Amino acid sequence: YNTYNVTEQLRRGENVVGILLGNGFYNVQGGRYRKLQISFGPPTLLFELVINYEDGTCTTVHSDNNWKYDFSPVTFNCIYGGEDYDARREQKGWNQIGFDDSHWRPVVIQEAPKGILRPQMAAPVKIMERYDIQKVTKLNADQVASASVSTKRTVDPSAFVLDMGQNLAGFPEMTVRGKRGQKVTLIVAEALTEEGACNQRQTGRQHYYEYTLKGEGDETWHPRFSYYGFRYIQVEGAVLKGQKNPQKLPVLKNIQSCFVYNSARKVSTFESSNRIFNAAHRLIEKAVRSNMQSVFTDCPHREKLGWLEQVHLNGPGLLYNYDLTAYAPQIMQNMADAQHSNGAMPTTAPEYVIFEGPGMDAFAESPEWGGSLVIFPFMYYETYGDDSLIKKYYPNMRRYVDYLKTRADKGILSFGLGDWYDYGDFRAGFSRNTPVPLVATAHYYMTVMYLVQAAKMVGNDFDIHYYTSLAQDIMVAFNKCFFHKDTAQYGTGSQCSNALPLFLQMTQDADEQDNYRPDADLNEKVFANLIKDVEAHGNRLTTGDVGNRYLIQTLARNGEHELIYKMFNHEEAPGYGFQLKFGATTLTEQWDPRQGSSWNHFMMGQIDEWFFNSLVGIRPSTTPKQGYQKFIIAPQPVGDLKYVKASYETLYGTINVDWTCENGTFTLNVSVPVNTTAVVYLPGGKEPKEIQSGTYQLVCAK
Repeated sequence: YNTYNVTEQLRRGENVVGILLGNGFYNVQGGRYRKLQISFGPPTLLFELVINYEDGTCTTVHSDNNWKYDFSPVTFNCIYGGEDYDARREQKGWNQIGFDDSHWRPVVIQEAPKGILRPQMAAPVKIMERYDIQKVTKLNADQVASASVSTKRTVDPSAFVLDMGQNLAGFPEMTVRGKRGQKVTLIVAEALTEEGACNQRQTGRQHYYEYTLKGEGDETWHPRFSYYGFRYIQVEGAVLKGQKNPQKLPVLKNIQSCFVYNSARKVSTFESSNRIFNAAHRLIEKAVRSNMQSVFTDCPHREKLGWLEQVHLNGPGLLYNYDLTAYAPQIMQNMADAQHSNGAMPTTAPEYVIFEGPGMDAFAESPEWGGSLVIFPFMYYETYGDDSLIKKYYPNMRRYVDYLKTRADKGILSFGLGDWYDYGDFRAGFSRNTPVPLVATAHYYMTVMYLVQAAKMVGNDFDIHYYTSLAQDIMVAFNKCFFHKDTAQYGTGSQCSNALPLFLQMTQDADEQDNYRPDADLNEKVFANLIKDVEAHGNRLTTGDVGNRYLIQTLARNGEHELIYKMFNHEEAPGYGFQLKFGATTLTEQWDPRQGSSWNHFMMGQIDEWFFNSLVGIRPSTTPKQGYQKFIIAPQPVGDLKYVKASYETLYGTINVDWTCENGTFTLNVSVPVNTTAVVYLPGGKEPKEIQSGTYQLVCAK
């Protein structure tokens, strides 16, 4: 439930409350495009107004059988299909004092939804940005025919297309003037057909908005209960202000794209001398914001589902960029609510879709997705120094690990999606370069190791010993199954195959079963093979949604920042520059956007973590974890970078880092918040410098 302070709205004497209800995910009935059909009942209201008077008395107003309802001007609304509004059905003053509601009907008392009634923790979703028209294209007869096919509907010959310049999640808002009963239809899309019409073929069709005018001067309207991912708006049944209008169509006086996302604050800035890096950061930001709704969604059009792998695989980047102090607890509650009675974690939370039937098992459960329940609370703890999520959800974490143990065969998990959407000379999808069991078992080991840490934090000695032993058994089984001693490679020798065990410090001689410690010599050999594979692919990655983070961070933790720079400082696939070359304004689902269904996913955005923890060099201190009361600044000048400027607002204040590298001299300007300590590592320096709150300039030879 949501709480609002309505003190400013109250007036002496009589007051009136009016509610407009939509379907949302509560009641998805279809009628146009739908990803799913699900209903918890018709739109339902639970309302309580508490009025506290100055004399200490209190009055409470409840929603009950004395309330009335009538049908609103919203004649169709579906979270997937769009929204229609008939302004002729507006009832003036319906939510004002003195309105005659004698013709309204008594409300129907509904059964309450199942579960526990809790307050919404995350910040509200709002219209946060607006974009104006960048280009107008009038459609000819061939383009109209093309649009009819691509949107599965008959397109009006009056149609024209607006390029709003930015792909985003939201809806249009228009101001229009015309005659009573005239209709304006808005079709939105993130792509165009070859002929230039709006194309929803890959993103869910039909989705559109239809407005019927009341004919009373300027009318301004936007949808309330639906949104879509779009850049282009196809307008039918109207003309733009100033255009010829022989058919006397409604005149569109203004139209904007409304960018709708969660209002959690942005807490960082990033800029460098590298054009591709700056643009990549912006691509990621716009894709994250598009999918930062009430949950982190995969895309803002065809699915809008809370796929969980993004939460931890992009977790550090998200925590660098946004204030998640309220949003993260909401995510954790959603995951706990979605957990099955046997401890299993679905791939999405909330679990609106039940993946059943042939070929659906991998989508129903995957350890890289469900593992967010265990992994993400530690990222939150590292950022904010707050262990409450670990302690609160410890029983859920343990139940999930226990469930995975029931699915393991001698320590090996063999189900899930693996390194989803990895890269190669194929259309991306299921993991092709790396064995699914390798990826699944590595994440099984990771979740168990985090659970051991959690057991120490809650003081459960039995669990410490039990799950430490389980982790050791998994590590032995993993190396027996996947490590090739003769070649010092894991699995297929792919980048993900080798990066994952390196990242998790799992390298071990499979013949030495009693040695549970990583082997430094083998670690070096496996890492050398990882480097060779990256170089063999022309300094390009082959990883996907899951493997990207482990590849980038494994290279970074081993000092290979120059190689990472080469991997992304280009305009070829795979890479962010390639997407920019094709005109993307948000991050695309596939490394090659021409082959992907969506141009608005943030699952490949793991480079943002490297921008902040390596190029900028801001990292929390690991001992102790105090949420940036003590932190590290270790910038990495690489390639031909001349400067990096960044800020990061922590709970203790804002850290500013501004460095330049010119003529062999590295200059670092840094500001440290009050009552905090920074441990600064200059490039090439061996001994760090510890500095207290204040502003400093440090210089060294690169």
